[in-house]
Amino acid sequence: MEKGPLYRKIYNDLLLGIENGYFPPGSRVPSEKELAEQYNVSRITSKKALEMLAERSLIARMPGKGSYVLEQGDAGMQADDPDRYERDGNTSDENGKEEPDKNEDNQTGNYRNQSKRLIGVILDSFGASYGCGLVSSIERECWKQGFHLVLKCTYGSMEEEIKAVDDLTALGVEGIILMCVQGENYNANVLRLSLEHFPIVLVDRELTGLPIPCVSTDNYQAARDLMELLIEKGHTGICFLSHPFMQTSSVAARFSGYLDAMLEHGLMTNEDIWLKNLGSMGAELKDAGKKEKADIEQIEKLIRAHPEITGFFAVDQMLGILVYKILCRMGMEKEKEVVFFDGPEEAGDFGFRLAYAVQDETLIGIRAVEFLTELMEGREVPKKSFVPHKIVALH
Repeated sequence: MEKGPLYRKIYNDLLLGIENGYFPPGSRVPSEKELAEQYNVSRITSKKALEMLAERSLIARMPGKGSYVLEQGDAGMQADDPDRYERDGNTSDENGKEEPDKNEDNQTGNYRNQSKRLIGVILDSFGASYGCGLVSSIERECWKQGFHLVLKCTYGSMEEEIKAVDDLTALGVEGIILMCVQGENYNANVLRLSLEHFPIVLVDRELTGLPIPCVSTDNYQAARDLMELLIEKGHTGICFLSHPFMQTSSVAARFSGYLDAMLEHGLMTNEDIWLKNLGSMGAELKDAGKKEKADIEQIEKLIRAHPEITGFFAVDQMLGILVYKILCRMGMEKEKEVVFFDGPEEAGDFGFRLAYAVQDETLIGIRAVEFLTELMEGREVPKKSFVPHKIVALH
């Protein structure tokens, strides 16, 4: 090992990894514990190396989550040009917290743009089953507040989300409502904006470890409520069905609700009756038919192989309806039952026996705009806000 302080060796190795792209923006760097074991040093030493990177704004450290790489261009500007905020018209209090310029006529936040009054909205996607009501309520609330809205969709692409953030900030938006793409890495642009206290409100999904407010359904509790319906009716073999989005916080919460309900009722959990890789949702139009056919074959095969399955828990409406149609075709719709998320408000819209959770998209949208307005005006809002859901049971 090179001479000199051990923390400097770790720091230099991590810095080289960041500069060479081994740790790209948004990726997680090794933890204090991992570094201590790798370099055979104490955690105090590895912590010092990470703190040095954080001081240069090369990484963002989030308790309980880890340390993530920031966009290097922005990080370098922050590290080499510490007076940037003062030239931008911002000052700091004695604790280093940014405050609005007291010489401005409008003191409603660092990012207020009086000429445009723009709000950015970035959604993963939206459709009839979930999202249309959300977009509509956000637009109406922005109109009431006197904001203009710029909408971007990412369709599950982190690259598109990064570009959308860049585009919206370049347009001069005062704040962003974000339904984020979720995966192994976080969006480095979102990390940077969070550290700069730029007003952001998350909807439907949260970024664990980041102090960004999130407005959503209590997906865990809604899943528990749906499971209670199935269990009370005597179902013991309950299949869990999902698209391959388990890293999405809302889907992960629904799975936790499913699993905890099974365990608390002493029911056997069996991975053989979980389908977590159904691929038709999010498939490109040219592949949609092929993907749905593959999903149908998987589900039919599972039903035939496991006659003990009498209940099905689907994470969204599309999967729930797909399973029900398969059961109808197999003549099993009366002996087996399906529950899912994101059904219609009115029970009469379906002509068959199902149960589903209804999310209040209107209230989510209204609250998201309200929270964003509060942030832009320099006020604090709750870090997590659950909007009530409703369970509709059709018999």
